[in-house]
Amino acid sequence: VAKELIRLYAVRQQTKGHAFGPDTPWQRELEDAFPYVETPDQLVTIDEVKADMEKPIPMDRLLTGDVGYGKTEIAVRAAFKAIQDGYQVAVLVPTTLLVTQHAETFAERYAGFPVRIGTLSRFSTTKETEEVKAGLASGEVDLVIGTHSLLTGTVSFKKLGLVIIDEEQRFGVEHKETLKALRTDVDVLSMSATPIPRTLEMAISGIREMSILQTPPEERQPVLTFVGAYTDAQVSAAIRRELLRDGQVFYVHNRVDSISSVAAHISELVPEARVRIAHGKMNEHQLEAVIQDFWNHEFDVLVCTTIVETGLDISNANTLIVDRADTFGLSQLHQLRGRVGRGRERAYAYFFYPGDKALTETAHERLKTIASNTELGAGLAVAQRDLEIRGAGNLLGGAQSGHVEGVGFDLYVRMVSDAVAAYRGETPTEKTDVRMDLQVDAHIPEGYVRGERLRLEVYAKIAATTTPEQEKDVRDELVDRYGPIPPQVDLLFAVARLREIVRRAGIAEVATQGKYLRVSPVELRDSQVMRLKRLHPGTVIKAAVRQVLVPLPLTLRIGGAPLTDGPLLEWVETLVTKILVPFGE
Repeated sequence: VAKELIRLYAVRQQTKGHAFGPDTPWQRELEDAFPYVETPDQLVTIDEVKADMEKPIPMDRLLTGDVGYGKTEIAVRAAFKAIQDGYQVAVLVPTTLLVTQHAETFAERYAGFPVRIGTLSRFSTTKETEEVKAGLASGEVDLVIGTHSLLTGTVSFKKLGLVIIDEEQRFGVEHKETLKALRTDVDVLSMSATPIPRTLEMAISGIREMSILQTPPEERQPVLTFVGAYTDAQVSAAIRRELLRDGQVFYVHNRVDSISSVAAHISELVPEARVRIAHGKMNEHQLEAVIQDFWNHEFDVLVCTTIVETGLDISNANTLIVDRADTFGLSQLHQLRGRVGRGRERAYAYFFYPGDKALTETAHERLKTIASNTELGAGLAVAQRDLEIRGAGNLLGGAQSGHVEGVGFDLYVRMVSDAVAAYRGETPTEKTDVRMDLQVDAHIPEGYVRGERLRLEVYAKIAATTTPEQEKDVRDELVDRYGPIPPQVDLLFAVARLREIVRRAGIAEVATQGKYLRVSPVELRDSQVMRLKRLHPGTVIKAAVRQVLVPLPLTLRIGGAPLTDGPLLEWVETLVTKILVPFGE
């Protein structure tokens, strides 16, 4: 798979694309007119995108960042750069509401510049659609924002230079296959808060370029998230608390056939609340009117389907209630949570599941992930967890997700990375995997490093240390960022040191098994066997499978030393370095 994928990637790398010119005075004027201060991440990403566009190789970059972190502004600047060179830009979005919102944003940012913008969605009349298509074919329309109607094959461009895919996770394989016709020599910028497993995996393993926006906008606060069984009392309390501060509520119920009865039930629970409905089967004028009225605060609770999942920015709506959250995907749950907390007010998100039904294992994992990843910028962590739950899928075929549990996420990514490196002619550094299963309490306490993403980052840094100098650097960083190192983290460093000693000895497994320590593979000379049996009576040597079972000392097995601290690690280190390592002696 990796070979075929890299062959396709190499063809793309060798394809002659258009090298866009350097920034024009108009480009600088557009950027200076941005009403906010760019975050450091935005500035870096803008430079990366421009550098890609100025190369003769077609760009294929994934931009990931949470909702409201400034992805659209990067798209605005990239599109303007392409238009300055006389090329056309296609912006592909998943919903009609997002078409309207983007059209307003682009029109506002390009006001004062001679840029012609067209839209294609089910909101467009037949006449408007024909005019936009004719304008794209003749080159009169510079930028088109559209839903799946852009992919019907009836849209032709005079000189397409850049394709921007917003909310990339919402498009299926067949949609992206259609884009391949445009993609061979066209620059592509994909944007998503939670990329689908396959796209994320391609970025992690070095097949696609990736930029990450992690700096939150000023005054943004994390959304307080609650996951639990549905109760009327909790729903009415949540709505009333929002009404007390003159706010508004999104209530997501994703079944059109029963949405009216749910809205009626909410009106009964909270009689003082003004309740309206929005869903995809309404005609465009009704839908537009409802959203506009919600924007103008003419009612308090919007009972809706996932039609509001993307693109809706209503800063006064700061409570989200999701009914039957167990039926939603992880990316959907995170996107829905992004509808609230976009202003300065503290926001609340409630994800309810039926109390009388058992959750499936996958639904439980999703809800657990959304509950634990609540910090600002959690989108990438959610997407990575989604990649672990669903798997990376088939990089070339139709499946956008698929199981990797057989090998585990880290090993899978490493395998693909090594295959990619080998096909490119790079020699991957050989590093044997060591399985260590020792009963020691080595971990990073939640009270020491708060936030799952930060703890994972620290685990990765400790695991990567192979020299005393690297260990010292990581220790200094931890003390500087989080304070004195607790005993459990000290043990983690000791385990990392021991793993490196064991790896260099050529040993692949060290594990406690009942009252024994199992070590393999080992090949011992007669002198070593005699010494081992003299120092550790009761040792079992399985020559056929090159395995040694050494009895654990009584002090480590019973009495005052349960296997929770350093003595076990010291004993294993001595055993490996003094007896098992010197194979030639």
